[in-house]
Amino acid sequence: MSTTQTHGQAAWKLRYWSVFAGQAFSLIGSALSQFVLLWWIADTTGSAAALSTAGLAALLPQALLSPVGGILADRFSRRALMVASDLISAACMLVLIALFLSGDEQLWHVYTMMAIRSAMQAFQSPALAASTPLLVPASFLPRAAGFNQALQGVILVAAAPLGALAMSLMPFGWALAIDAVTAVLGVLPLLVFKIPQGRAPQRATLFADFLDGVRIVWRDATLRWLYFLLAGVTLIVMPTYTMVPLLVKEHFAGGIAEVAIMEGMTGAGMVLGGIAVAALAPRNPVRWVILGFAVSCFTLALTALTPATLFWPAVFWWTVSGLAFAAGDGPFVVLLQTRVPNALQGRVLSLLNMVMGMAAPVGLLIAGPLAEYLGVRWAFVLMGTLAGCVVLTGFLSTTLARPAEPIHAANNA
Repeated sequence: MSTTQTHGQAAWKLRYWSVFAGQAFSLIGSALSQFVLLWWIADTTGSAAALSTAGLAALLPQALLSPVGGILADRFSRRALMVASDLISAACMLVLIALFLSGDEQLWHVYTMMAIRSAMQAFQSPALAASTPLLVPASFLPRAAGFNQALQGVILVAAAPLGALAMSLMPFGWALAIDAVTAVLGVLPLLVFKIPQGRAPQRATLFADFLDGVRIVWRDATLRWLYFLLAGVTLIVMPTYTMVPLLVKEHFAGGIAEVAIMEGMTGAGMVLGGIAVAALAPRNPVRWVILGFAVSCFTLALTALTPATLFWPAVFWWTVSGLAFAAGDGPFVVLLQTRVPNALQGRVLSLLNMVMGMAAPVGLLIAGPLAEYLGVRWAFVLMGTLAGCVVLTGFLSTTLARPAEPIHAANNA
């Protein structure tokens, strides 16, 4: 290897890992504050409806604004979008800190700040995801996706116990301050390193750019099928993740420590799933997507089916669910990054966020009353089983069995 090649490899690795580490700190802080706030809502209200409302606040703004965020990520500086999103999210935490420390907090304050942070994710997520293919060589993309899934798992492992520890050691408001500090840590590498990006042809309006993203997905039969499948699964199963505190509290008679264990172990499963994707670099990503999501849904149902006295077997099934989810989600991201030109990935990724983000609130509107009627445990069982069956219908599609070559060749140079 020549000196120039060695220097080039060292340069992209330093830039990629610096940005990755900064985002890791920021995401851990965000997950910690989300855990703290959801526990506060569950402990204060004991209501599935209140948790469903929190889920709506955390998901709906991102879903509605994702098309705009993706188009702006293709049109303008992705680095500037990421920096602004992190700083505004940090400002939201400062507002909540002041409210909790003064004792003036109300439920609607929490919902409002969660909604603003969700809106920022509509700009942050597509900008970061579309930047990755130009931060690393094309051959490293599957491993980058695996490392990202492993990071999501580390976040879950760290956030719950750290959130529980923070609440036990300091006033509630100061526990939220960790998020503001980690947001700043996420911004620093973005101020140091340049984030490369291609330039997409710009239409006269944002809506025309959005339609470009819709056309790309619709004309690619493989992506079209997967988008429909994921929308259905998200509608059915996503509400369960906001109701974990209630499942632990009502079915397993646990407290915050048990919630932290449950959240932490699904994170451990995601770490293992991400490592598996990074190590194996799957050559048939579609099969991994279908099997991974199906197993994740069925084991979610098995978690709730476990008798109330057998908490640790339930933790095992929840861990397997996290592992399977990571094994399916990582290859799906790579599939998008290799089938869509980089300059257009922002709008395609944001379309995915919008489809899943719109499905999730609809699911929450249904799941809240369903959980009140059936009980949280049986709502988990029903939703996990139904979602797993929906995913398995992907094997009935000849399109997914033999994916065609992408209509658009991705540019990962």
